[in-house]
Amino acid sequence: MAAGIRGIRGPRPAGPGATPTPGPADPDTGGREGADGEGSGAAPRPPLLRELLLVTALFLVYKFGRLFANGHETRAFRNADRVWDAERALHLPGEGAVQQLLMHGEPLVRAANTYYAAVHFPATVAFLVWLYLRRPDHYLWSRRVLALLTAAALALHLLVPLAPPRMLAAAGLVDTARVYGPSVYGAVPETDSMANQFAAMPSLHFGWALMVAIGLIAATRSRWRALWLLHPLVTLFVVVGTANHYWFDALAAAALLGLALLAVRAPGPRTAPPPVRRRPKTAPLPVGALR
Repeated sequence: MAAGIRGIRGPRPAGPGATPTPGPADPDTGGREGADGEGSGAAPRPPLLRELLLVTALFLVYKFGRLFANGHETRAFRNADRVWDAERALHLPGEGAVQQLLMHGEPLVRAANTYYAAVHFPATVAFLVWLYLRRPDHYLWSRRVLALLTAAALALHLLVPLAPPRMLAAAGLVDTARVYGPSVYGAVPETDSMANQFAAMPSLHFGWALMVAIGLIAATRSRWRALWLLHPLVTLFVVVGTANHYWFDALAAAALLGLALLAVRAPGPRTAPPPVRRRPKTAPLPVGALR
C-alpha cells in the first residue's frame, strides 16, 4: 500500500504478557462494594427474626436466672463484708469519695440515678441494632461476646450472691435512688419480684458499657472513636457513686469481658474494594502503520 488508511481508530495491539482490561461496557463486578459498604468480604447479615428471637431468649434467661438467685441474703451480706474489707486492704479509693462528688447538688444525683436506670439497656440495644444494619460481621462478634459475658455473669451471681454497698452498714453510703429517685428496685430487697438486688458482682452495667465502647472502636474508623470510652467511664462513676456497685464488681466484669474477647474470634480488618481498571484512551494510528 502506498499510503495507510487515514483516520481509522482502533485498539493498539497488546504487547507480550499484557493483560486486557475491561472496557466501559464490561460489568463492574470486580470493584463494587456489597450492600453494607464492607466490600465483597463482609459477613452476610443474619436473618432479623432469628436474631430478635435469640436476643430476647437470652435476655429472658438472664432475667429469670437472676431471680432464681434470690433467697441468699445471709451469704450476700457476708460476701459484702469480705469485698469491703478486701478493697480497704488493697487501699482502693473508697466508694464514699465518689459519692461525695455526686452529693454536691440534687440535680446531679438525679441525673446519675437516671443514667443508671435508663441508659444501660437502651444503649446496648442501640449498639447492636446499628451494628446489625451497618457492620454485620462486627454485630455477630459483639453479640457472641455479650452473650458469653452475660452467661458468665449469671453463673457468678448464682455462686457469689453479693449485697450492694448501699445496703452495707459499714460502708455508710446513701441509697441515692431511694432517697432522690428515680429507682429501678423495690423498696424491700428481700421481696423484690422484679430484680435480684443481691447480684452486685459482676457489674453488667459496666461490662456491657465497656463492650459497647470496644465494639464501636473496632467497627468505626473515625479519629475520634476513642471517645466512646467515655461511656464505660461515666457508667463506672455512676454505678459506684450511686452505691449500687463496688470497685471489685467493675473489675470482675472487665476480667470476664477479657475472657469472652479471647474466646470469640474478632472480625478481620475492613479493606477497601480494589480499584476499577479503565481502558486507556487510544490515539489514531499513524500513516503507514497497517503496512
